[in-house]
Amino acid sequence: MTEESEVQDTFILRGHVKWFDPSKGFGFVIAEEGGTDILLHANVLRNFGQSSVADGAGIEIEVQDTQRGRQAVLVRSITPPEGPEPHGLVEEQDGDIDLDSAGPVEPARVKWFDKGKGFGFANIFGSSEDIFIHIEVLRRSGLADLQPGEAICLRTVQGKRGKLALVVSAWDAANTGTD
Repeated sequence: MTEESEVQDTFILRGHVKWFDPSKGFGFVIAEEGGTDILLHANVLRNFGQSSVADGAGIEIEVQDTQRGRQAVLVRSITPPEGPEPHGLVEEQDGDIDLDSAGPVEPARVKWFDKGKGFGFANIFGSSEDIFIHIEVLRRSGLADLQPGEAICLRTVQGKRGKLALVVSAWDAANTGTD
């Protein structure tokens, strides 16, 4: 086999995440036009700057057909799953949840996050103040889980008992100004 014949052409597909399990290191995407499930490996997701992705999140990927089936080779974009505003935050915040009142995108590090409990905490770089992260905010941000020590970005508001994350994104969002 020559080197050229080993290189497969890639193509772009849009779809949604069927499921992704960070502990297994993979998940599957369903293309908008249907067909077989597409393997999404954790390394491909990490190259995009995320360690997890929420079930149902919209995703645009570059795909390659292999002998083992379709596989994502590059994540181009992820959009959070559509759904209701997060429950459980209303009692934590004074008044309505309003993204316009959230602070700027700031780099942070995950202190701990327990998916089973549905929440965790992070710290903005340079501050020891804990920032509360609710599982629904994580899902709405297109993520499924966080790992201790993981670098992320947050937009926060002041709640009744401290700061709350309203948006969680990849750590490089602080450098690009996106969220």
